[in-house]
Amino acid sequence: MLGTGMVGEVLGTKLVSLGHKVMMGSRTENNERAIAWKNKIGTLATNGTFADAAAFGEIIFNCTSGKVSLEALQLAGRENLQGKILIDVANPLDFSKGMPPTLTICNTDSLGETIQHQFPDVKVVKALNTMNCQLMVNPGFLKDPGNVFICGNDSGAKTEVENLLQSFGWTKIIDLGDISAARGTEQLLPVWVRLMGKLETPMFNFSIVQ
Repeated sequence: MLGTGMVGEVLGTKLVSLGHKVMMGSRTENNERAIAWKNKIGTLATNGTFADAAAFGEIIFNCTSGKVSLEALQLAGRENLQGKILIDVANPLDFSKGMPPTLTICNTDSLGETIQHQFPDVKVVKALNTMNCQLMVNPGFLKDPGNVFICGNDSGAKTEVENLLQSFGWTKIIDLGDISAARGTEQLLPVWVRLMGKLETPMFNFSIVQ
């Protein structure tokens, strides 16, 4: 788990509850939030640097802020990430001018694609980036959970991610194709932010009706 924010904590806690061993990585091995999470969660949880977590995990979650994701992955180390599945949950949001945020990468590129381009030996799968983190791990929060979107270049990696999402409780998973589809899912975030303000809650999701 790369990132010590709320998203990393929620995902890491869910994975531990399912019996997975999870290491939360940050810039330093003595990150206070990571240590507090480890102490709260128990023996299946550990913490370390980005490099430690990347070396430890069979599947890596990028839960860092989108504006620093590439830097965090560089710190994680190419040799530690090589050949592994990276589930990219991050969005390239820029809050420098306040709300609503804009996207630092869009239209002809995406954060997911940029990561794949810079780390060609990593199997990047974009997923879970279009919803609140509590819903990511518990779709049952909503009467109709809606859909979760995934995309990536490696079909085998996407199958593994689908299996993991199903263990979270997701049943309506839409594979949008290769990693370029991350342009679309990341561009849902401006709409998501507006909806959160209108609905006065982050507990909602997109549902595709045919």
